[in-house]
Amino acid sequence: MRRIVLTGGPGAGKTAVLEVVRRRFCHHLAVLPEAASLLFRGGFPRRPTRPARESAQRAIFRVQLELERMVEEEAEATAMICDRGTVDGLAYWERPHAAFWADVGTSHAAQLARYDAVIHLRTPAASNGYDHSNPIRTETDAEAAVLDARLLAVWADHPHRVVLDSTEDFVSKLGAALAAIRQQLPPCCDHQEA
Repeated sequence: MRRIVLTGGPGAGKTAVLEVVRRRFCHHLAVLPEAASLLFRGGFPRRPTRPARESAQRAIFRVQLELERMVEEEAEATAMICDRGTVDGLAYWERPHAAFWADVGTSHAAQLARYDAVIHLRTPAASNGYDHSNPIRTETDAEAAVLDARLLAVWADHPHRVVLDSTEDFVSKLGAALAAIRQQLPPCCDHQEA
């Protein structure tokens, strides 16, 4: 089963891209929701303390693993696209990365190897359309830019990473994202020509 990660800072357009993917590609592609949104919408405490933030990242990591495992064990899809991946937690982790990997019992290299491809959507600047309308998103445009840069860094060693910069119109970015996803899938998965 191919695993594709769609990552990027807050407001980069991941949710919009995945909504189009759900409608455009066939049932062989499982589209997984963002683990953090599932947890926080479900009431997981979102406190400002370091222990609370670290607990949230460990929980997000474990939920991500279980989402991916569910799709694998159902064996109905040949590929999955994940709204973020297990490596994303490093961008939100304040202590050395080794502490995160020790806490979750794995390594950075092992988690990079889980994924066949990583597509990174860059967060737009405030002047280029950063959107504050998602109630789960708490970051300012400056904080979103910092997180986007951290995400670039934590995925930097992945051998099959595509980085898509923000564009003046989202439609261009969407088209580039769909093309990058299409390259990772068998031809039967795409319902329409772009």
